[in-house]
Amino acid sequence: MAEYKILITGPMGAGKSTAIGAVSEIGVVSTDVKNSDLAQSQKATTTVAMDYGQISLGNGDQLRIYGTPGQERFDFMWSILSRGALGLIILLDSARPQPLADLNKFLDGFAPLIKETGAVVGVSNKPGGPSIDAYYEVLAARDMMLPLFEVDVRKKEDVLLMVDALLSVLEIR
Repeated sequence: MAEYKILITGPMGAGKSTAIGAVSEIGVVSTDVKNSDLAQSQKATTTVAMDYGQISLGNGDQLRIYGTPGQERFDFMWSILSRGALGLIILLDSARPQPLADLNKFLDGFAPLIKETGAVVGVSNKPGGPSIDAYYEVLAARDMMLPLFEVDVRKKEDVLLMVDALLSVLEIR
């Protein structure tokens, strides 16, 4: 039995913890604490170190899923959690004030991992947010061709679609 590791990242409130909870076969290990940065998000809690869940793959292997903290003050955890990761899922909330800037921030913050492995992008495309084409334009301007999906992170099938796409990207490399 082999064990593999992927990361889910994105800004605070993008749905990382929810996505892991939607697919994990174990209770999610969480490091959520009371949110003291209500200017960034009105959610009650925030992840300060990581979230953790796992999925059994069809061949008996285990996929370990780690969610990163979304706040920049905890970005030191990004490089720690990146060690040994096969790839990255970037989650974005189109209802945030600057979701395209969020995409650029996480592409920059995880550039070494993305270059070494691969990534996919999931966007909760809510009314009033940028079009999916706008996200593709950001990727194209950076000469990046990453799979991009509109997702509802509460839905297991949407999260598994991103996981499957990431694993497919990794097989091609």
